[in-house]
Parts: sequence; C-alpha cells; structure tokens
Amino acid sequence: MILTLTLNPSLDRTIGIASLDRGAVIRAAAARLDPGGKGVNVSRALLANAVASRAVVPFGGDEGRQLVRLLALEGLDMVTVPVTGTTRSNVTLAEPDGTITKINEPGTALSPGELDTIADAVLAAAHEADWVVASGSLPPQVPADVYARLCRRFAGAGIHVAVDTSGPALASALAAGPALVKPNLDELAHATGMPIRCVGDVVEAAGKLRAAGARTVLASLGADGAVLVQDNGIWYGHATVTEPRSSVGAGDAMLAGFLAGGATGEEALVEALAWGAAAVCLPGSRMPGPADIRRDGVRTGPPLLTRPLEAPADPT
Repeated sequence: MILTLTLNPSLDRTIGIASLDRGAVIRAAAARLDPGGKGVNVSRALLANAVASRAVVPFGGDEGRQLVRLLALEGLDMVTVPVTGTTRSNVTLAEPDGTITKINEPGTALSPGELDTIADAVLAAAHEADWVVASGSLPPQVPADVYARLCRRFAGAGIHVAVDTSGPALASALAAGPALVKPNLDELAHATGMPIRCVGDVVEAAGKLRAAGARTVLASLGADGAVLVQDNGIWYGHATVTEPRSSVGAGDAMLAGFLAGGATGEEALVEALAWGAAAVCLPGSRMPGPADIRRDGVRTGPPLLTRPLEAPADPT
C-alpha cells in the first residue's frame, strides 16, 4: 500500500479559454473543479488504476469540506485531519494549444500542534504501507525540515519515503536519505545550482542529489521526457503526446506510475512516462485510468548525454 501526505491540498478550478488577453473580459469555454495537491493526485492516480493507496489530508473551512466531499465521491481511501485555517483554492487557465497559466494560493498556516496531529495520523496509517509519499509545497510557517523528519522516522521501520517538493524542503529532505526524489527540471537546477541544457546535465545533477542523500532520482523533464538514476542503472525515456490538454498533475501521475511499476529499473520508467503522458491528454487535473494509458508510445534506453533539451533550465 502507498500512503500519501499532502500538507497543502487544494481545490483546483480549471477554466478553458480561447486565449489569455491581459486586461480583457474573457469568456470561459469550459470549467471543471477537481481535488488537488500533489500527494492527493498521486493517490487519485493510484485509485484510478486499482493500486492500493491511502491519503492523509488536512482540511479547513468550506473549501476544505468541499475537497473532502469530492475525494469521497471518487472513493478515495483517506485520513482527514481538521485544521483551523482554510484550504486553498487554485485556478488554472488552459488554452487550446496546451498553454497553462496557474494561479496558486499560498495555503493556510499550520500550528505546531496541528503538525503533530498530522504526523501522528501519518504514523498510524503507515504500518500497512510500503511507501510514504511526502509531496507538494509547504504551507506558510511550516518548518522546511518537516519531510526530512518523516524520512528519519520511517527509515528504521523499513518504509520507503518518496519526496516530491522544492526549495529548502527538498534540500533538507536530501540529508535524511529519502528512497526517492522526483524533481522537475527547474527544481533540479535550483537544488544543484547547475544550468541544465542537455540530458548529460540532468544525469550529472541527479548524481549530485544522490551524493547528497537520495537513493533514486526520477527527474521529470516535461516534453523532454524523464531521466531515472539509481544504483542499478541510468535510463532516459520519453512518451509521445499528440494532443496535450493540461499539464496539471502530470508529474504526480508520473510518480504514481513509477511506484505502481515497482519503483526500479526501465519497466518502472515506462509506467511513469505512460501515466504522465496520459495525464497531459486529460482536462484539468483528472488522473488517468487504464483506458487512458498507452505504453506503446513510450521509448526508453540508455541516455544520449549530448541530447539537447527543448526547454533548458537555469538555477536563478
């Protein structure tokens, strides 16, 4: 079973528009409301593919209650923790060519007591878990070492911890030796201080994260695919996406696919890329099910280190 923790969940409203014209009145072509937050999305993707998962979800206010209702309607197995603040709402503007503009609220602060209650809920639920996924941004006033503390608490129990976050929270987690980290291209550049222009730069940067403590690095590169670096090898892969609709949640679907695929080696990378590509082809932050996932469009193999990236990243 895969347990997920989302400290900063959200209601995600996606609005389809013809084009983003600043200062104009824009009429929506379509709109949808989805439960959101990186760990929540990982659990939703696993649920859609009949993989056992449980989500720990703090919630507050009317928005939080609506989030819980939406997750219950999907049939998600979850542990909910009430908090005094209000769950955030995010807005995504989606244009027909796949261009995405996101407006994310910062979220609500969590008190030390609330953090302790959430940690207790994670520990109580984790006894059945093979993996704990700690992912997403941290709410205001939450210490940057919160994911690192989770890694240390679960390491002795033989539970693997996957971390998908950025900034100081990622840097702190690395020192705690997570089993897996899943940075995107910008997060990889910021974490290592490296400009990343080609696949070889990705491999080098992933090696730095492993030297800092992570055992496995799954680097998601957007349209450029993904690189997997772990003890038993290094692989590069990409997936064909013919009609992109929304990239929201695609990285979360990728992480879910990697874990569902066994979290090791080329076969797991194929699952990761297939799930992530399927998510890009769906509206809003809808997670793909078996009918959406196509593995025949995935190509993997040893990395061509000189291959340039379509969208390079700088650490600044």
